[in-house]
Amino acid sequence: MLSVSVNGGVKKQRYRRLHKPKIKRNRLPKNINVNKIVGLIHKITPKYCDVSLLSVILGLVIFGAFMIYSASNYNAQIYYGDAFYYTIKQLIGVFLGTVGLGLMYFIDYHRLQRLAYVILVIALILLIAVFIPGIGSSKLGATRWISIGSFSIQPSEIAKFALVIFIARIFTGKFNADNAIKSVEQRLPVPKWWQVLAVLLAGGVMCVLIILEPNMSITMTVGIIMFVLLFLCGVRLKTLGLILLPALAAVVVMLIAAPYRLKRLSAFIDPWANPKGEGFQLIESLYAIANGGFWGVGYGHSIQKNMFLPFAESDFIFAIIAEEFGLIGCLMLFFVFGWIIYRIFSIGRQSKDAFGRYLCYGIATVIMVQTSLNFAVATGSIPPTGLPLPFISFGGTSLLVFMMAIGVVLNVKKQNELSYICKKK
Repeated sequence: MLSVSVNGGVKKQRYRRLHKPKIKRNRLPKNINVNKIVGLIHKITPKYCDVSLLSVILGLVIFGAFMIYSASNYNAQIYYGDAFYYTIKQLIGVFLGTVGLGLMYFIDYHRLQRLAYVILVIALILLIAVFIPGIGSSKLGATRWISIGSFSIQPSEIAKFALVIFIARIFTGKFNADNAIKSVEQRLPVPKWWQVLAVLLAGGVMCVLIILEPNMSITMTVGIIMFVLLFLCGVRLKTLGLILLPALAAVVVMLIAAPYRLKRLSAFIDPWANPKGEGFQLIESLYAIANGGFWGVGYGHSIQKNMFLPFAESDFIFAIIAEEFGLIGCLMLFFVFGWIIYRIFSIGRQSKDAFGRYLCYGIATVIMVQTSLNFAVATGSIPPTGLPLPFISFGGTSLLVFMMAIGVVLNVKKQNELSYICKKK
């Protein structure tokens, strides 16, 4: 009886296996590559993003929006009847800048290498367009903007980064995967004479167009950026010395050619000689910094912003920060910008190709030069000139291009991580 029951159970199991109903499984179409989809998901995951740099930049941008409200609410209420007039415009710039940052993060930065010449030509066309009646707009005796409805674009802000991309392209040549940097310590070849000449020609044309607006501050910034990048790209010191001498002579000529620049220079030497004229802005800036003391007067309690300090929301916003947050706040701001510049240089140094390295070097140089000049102007260390503080000052074009530049840096970091993972596999 026992053997019959066992055999019967075995027969039932075999019957069930043979007559088991088939389950229809949905198969993916043959044209869908699952591995590519998984690879794409891995590429866009946050683990390939430099979260620390991104967080600091977004924090600095948000801080800038709060500072613009603090520095401009009184004047905006009087002139426009809306205390949030400048703040709302800046928030639009924050939104567009965030979109631009994300866009550049997901686009391979090697595309910039292929489009470097096109980007430079577009930047030069925009610089020329400001002089065309009906397109360019003038404010305070300068023609620096292109008006689009109620908004305006400042091409000189775009031109700085177009020059950086062009310089990186000139010194690296066409994109070639075989020209990768094998180690961080690897030295890149010394630039050839025609490469240096091409950079000087492009930068010189750009400086001429910007000085005709006129915009002395951006002209000086572009010149310094070009000189620093030539040094970082390996140009010999003797060659740099030969370039520097005529550049200094050109600066002297520009000062003599425009009498108001000489007045600004005299105001820098002794601002109290003309306290109601050329020295007024610098004196009010120094009053703001002195009033801040060690701890500051507190957020929103600045006195100099109340129609005393001109352009408190843009070129001289550092003076308002110093007044409201004191020496401690200034030192913290110095540290934050210093860390950002150091981080971008580090990412560039770790880049697996020369274009990514030079691109990061150039972006870090733009931030370093413009930040240093803004701090120096506000503290009276150099003659007064208009130059926004990156990520903080009021200005949609400046904020947009700087945040897009950070997106490029993050993409370089992502490409470095992906190339390291591919080699490890």
